[in-house]
Amino acid sequence: MSDNFKDLFVSSEVLRALDNMGISVPTTIQKETIPLMMDGNDIIGIAPTGTGKTIAFGVPMLEYIDMNKPKLQELVLAPTRELAMQIYEELCQLAKYIKGMRIALIYGGQPISRQVPKLRKNPLILVATPGRLLDMMSRGHVSLSDVHTLVIDEADEMAKMGFIDDLTKIIEATPSNRQMVMFSATTNHEVMTLSWKYQHKPVEIYVEPENEDRPQIDQYIIYATHNRKTDYLLYLLDSNAYQRAMIFVNTKFMAQRLCSELTKKGYNAEALHGNIKQSRRTKIMNGYKSGKFPFLVCTDVAARGIDVYDVDAVFNYDLPSENEYYLHRIGRTGRAGKTGVSFTLLTFQESVRMDEIIKYLGTEPEKLHFDGYNVLLREDNTPFFEHI
Repeated sequence: MSDNFKDLFVSSEVLRALDNMGISVPTTIQKETIPLMMDGNDIIGIAPTGTGKTIAFGVPMLEYIDMNKPKLQELVLAPTRELAMQIYEELCQLAKYIKGMRIALIYGGQPISRQVPKLRKNPLILVATPGRLLDMMSRGHVSLSDVHTLVIDEADEMAKMGFIDDLTKIIEATPSNRQMVMFSATTNHEVMTLSWKYQHKPVEIYVEPENEDRPQIDQYIIYATHNRKTDYLLYLLDSNAYQRAMIFVNTKFMAQRLCSELTKKGYNAEALHGNIKQSRRTKIMNGYKSGKFPFLVCTDVAARGIDVYDVDAVFNYDLPSENEYYLHRIGRTGRAGKTGVSFTLLTFQESVRMDEIIKYLGTEPEKLHFDGYNVLLREDNTPFFEHI
């Protein structure tokens, strides 16, 4: 496999965009996917978060699109609006130097009247959530009759969220000879059934989160009672070691409550959860990405949807209910080759649950503890913040 995008027969326009994005060496999923997609293969790719899947499917889509054909040719489906926005933004960056390229984004939560004009401009590439796409199709605003490539991102999450019926309707509205590419962090019965039913001799790509593809994340556990969690979090924030961080909780109520506590104590923080209007959520996400505030308190609605390359630390204020969510959360740091750090504030009642996560990860975080003087120590009893 090549370690150079030029050897993958990427055009000068896309190479220029990749350089502008600070990307020079393809990841494993990109090295394997790009040539196979360019050759027209159907693909089912199993790869962890943070390995560069959007570029893996985005580059081939841009390379073989017919700029003289004013029809929708490439369709990308994402399970959440946050992820759809992220994919759209990355595709726009990749297409920056391709003259005349038209990419549109549609998702639920935004008025249809604001999205219809974008569709009337005949986009060549469309990024969408399944529900909104079906709505637009039923209203006659979108036709999939000329789709050349259909990409389903995070297919496992689609299945968990109950989108299989919607996906089936969308797939069956595309030409039978279209290229179909599915990416997933894990495999499950629904994903494999979709592959068996609708893909043509798919090539399987399986990328282990090893070596250069594994995010460099130092993981730590701090045992805490419920009423000490906030104190320990403030201790970590007060260290001034982390300039930009994401703090994960399990409920909307807790996100709002913890954010209020932080702001009252002088921290510049915002909360992000499902009860916030979409327009406000978009504003918060854009503000966080642009560095307007350093701390984001969020539920798992943001675990997959925010792609910020300079998150210094992730704090699990609450332990997630699913193993994969832990991985998605900590995967917000340690991106683009940088080293990140994650802290999990763990009650003793959650120890069994954490053991399950450790078994799933195959790696065990280091356990930290506070001494009688409220100094954070490593397992060898040396001060933690002398080592970072």
